[in-house]
Amino acid sequence: MIRFVAALLAVAMLTLLLAPFQLIALAFGWRWQQRIPLLFHRVFCALAGVRIREIGRRTRDTPVLILSNHVSWLDICVIGALGPVAFVAKSEVASWPVFGWLAKLQRTIFIERERRQKTGAATQEIGDRLLGGDAVVLFAEGTSSDGIRILPFRSALIGAVHHALGESSHHTQITVQPLSLAYVGFGGLPVGRALRDHVAWYGDLDLIPHFIGVLAAGAIDITVTWGEAVAYDMSADRKKIARDAEAAVRRMTTAALRAGAAKQAAGLPAPAPAAETLPAIA
Repeated sequence: MIRFVAALLAVAMLTLLLAPFQLIALAFGWRWQQRIPLLFHRVFCALAGVRIREIGRRTRDTPVLILSNHVSWLDICVIGALGPVAFVAKSEVASWPVFGWLAKLQRTIFIERERRQKTGAATQEIGDRLLGGDAVVLFAEGTSSDGIRILPFRSALIGAVHHALGESSHHTQITVQPLSLAYVGFGGLPVGRALRDHVAWYGDLDLIPHFIGVLAAGAIDITVTWGEAVAYDMSADRKKIARDAEAAVRRMTTAALRAGAAKQAAGLPAPAPAAETLPAIA
């Protein structure tokens, strides 16, 4: 509990320090509106003891839509620590105390997944962000899972790719890159059935107790794997894009979980802390 209190105070101070600068950057449209969240997430991961092993690299091509599996609220911090991105989240998140406010500061795209008539507006906003230069992260399963299974990828919002191309006079292709998140260690132990709920936030798990548990743990190992980036034009079928990305993420996640469990069981050294493995903020 002492560790949790110390980490929470540090995160609160970090938030109070950076929030005013982010609000100003948003108000004036400064480029730092993308860099401040990057700094926040990197420091948060260091404070929480999140150790990231990154396999592969994010494509430099733009526009880029990143299709990822979803395990926990911590995914936001992990992906956000690797580079500037814009996230897509369900509309309910915007009303959450503190977390919703932080999501708004990060320029999150909020969508109403259960209302099909709103899908067109959502894909338009995603497309606009893509053409505006943002790397957009879409948790394509539509919800979080236990971190072991990969749920079917939904294709509706991938229609943003088509929207972006249809609206652009400068781009004939959009790059789509699969991304796998695999939590392999918690407190120095491999993540099996007994520890799965300590890292995965899904189903009816309460957010606040889970948040407390993550900060109190002080050591969470995650493998982030970037798949092959593929450029698509207007002729591409969104359902095929979803199927291909889903297959890639399932394959990468399975490989990462097996490798992580083997290393933890063998007692090999854990990956270096995230703050030491991440590139400098440009």
